[in-house]
Amino acid sequence: MRRSRHLVVAVAVGTLLAGCAAGSGPTTGPPDPSAAPPGAGPSPDPVALIGNWTVTAADGGGVLRLAPSDQGDLLWFDRCGVSTGTWRAGAGGLFVTELSGLSPSGRPGCPTDPRHGPAWLPRATGFRVTGKTPVLLDDRGRQVVRLAPGAKPDPGPHLLPELAEPPVVTPEVRRALAPAAALPAGLTPAGRAALLGRWVPAGPPRGGRTPAYVELREDGGWRGSDGCNGQGGRWVAGAEGALLATAGPSTLIGCASVPVARWLSGASRAGLDGDVLVLVDARGDETGRLRRDG
Repeated sequence: MRRSRHLVVAVAVGTLLAGCAAGSGPTTGPPDPSAAPPGAGPSPDPVALIGNWTVTAADGGGVLRLAPSDQGDLLWFDRCGVSTGTWRAGAGGLFVTELSGLSPSGRPGCPTDPRHGPAWLPRATGFRVTGKTPVLLDDRGRQVVRLAPGAKPDPGPHLLPELAEPPVVTPEVRRALAPAAALPAGLTPAGRAALLGRWVPAGPPRGGRTPAYVELREDGGWRGSDGCNGQGGRWVAGAEGALLATAGPSTLIGCASVPVARWLSGASRAGLDGDVLVLVDARGDETGRLRRDG
């Protein structure tokens, strides 16, 4: 889902989970000969991911709440507190998340950096749906975790009670998660290898204390600047130019900035027009153009 706003979780939460030990299968698995890398096969419906899900993993279990952006977006409940973030899912079963906030429990051994969430979460770059059970996958199509339905997180004293309730799927949500349009004619789909590296806006130079840029990294993270504010997030790519990215918090220094983070986080596909990278949203409209830096 695209992030429009976040409801803030205040400091400290009480007892978080009910029934977190419900089974969810192994947290990783051997290569599945029938599995395809995310983004390479038929597209499962991202709407199936919306819900409150119990996750059992080797590094500790919890409840993952995936909701529309106006219903809390991504919330992760575990013994260390409540983490907030954002998520997107789409073409070919691509999936990407990012944690950006944390209301810590204060328990010994728990991280205070919101980026230090469950170790399995950054490895989940795709999904499939088996029956009614979503399964998160790694970049080779192997199971990372299963999402077991029926989770009941405790909101505690500092979280809005509705953010622990099951999210509501409305017609607007279904439209927002509808399959993305194909790349416009004349664009060559940009695969993951072609996307790696540092890119700068293709248009005329614009004001700012530093050059605007986007750097797509091998580890699935990206960083950049709009010319004044440092930005970053995570990204995944698949077949037919499929591209999904999140954008984390940013400073708000004003200048004649270039909204590279919005270009990237609003894109659903990426194509090449010669040596220019064209980012395209779910409707097939351009969000921005970039060229290689150097």
